[in-house]
Amino acid sequence: MKGQTNAFILEKQLQRTLRRNMTDAEKLLWWRLRGSQIKGHKFRRQHPFGDYILDFVCLETKLVIEVDGGQHNESATDLVRDQVLENAGFRIMRFWNNQVLNEIESVVEAIWLEIESLNPPPSPPSP
Repeated sequence: MKGQTNAFILEKQLQRTLRRNMTDAEKLLWWRLRGSQIKGHKFRRQHPFGDYILDFVCLETKLVIEVDGGQHNESATDLVRDQVLENAGFRIMRFWNNQVLNEIESVVEAIWLEIESLNPPPSPPSP
């Protein structure tokens, strides 16, 4: 999806800077997402898309996971961003930093359930 990404983001390699400076909540969640641990789906971290850098994304299921601090509370910018991503076919899940840090098992389960709903298992053949 490189062709869809803002040239400024690519030239400045902003995603690499963000990968090196992840928040504690992002690090904890990445530890649970990396290595295809959730239903065998691969997640990318700090992935550039358009004018944005997505915290985590599974391109296969088009699922974006954002881990936010208080500055994102009722953010008009986030609403626009979500609309752009939804128009591109993405589903967005948002979690607060404290939610990830204090309830990681619940967060991982919510992500697992979302992936399950996006990729339901095939139905058995009818007799």
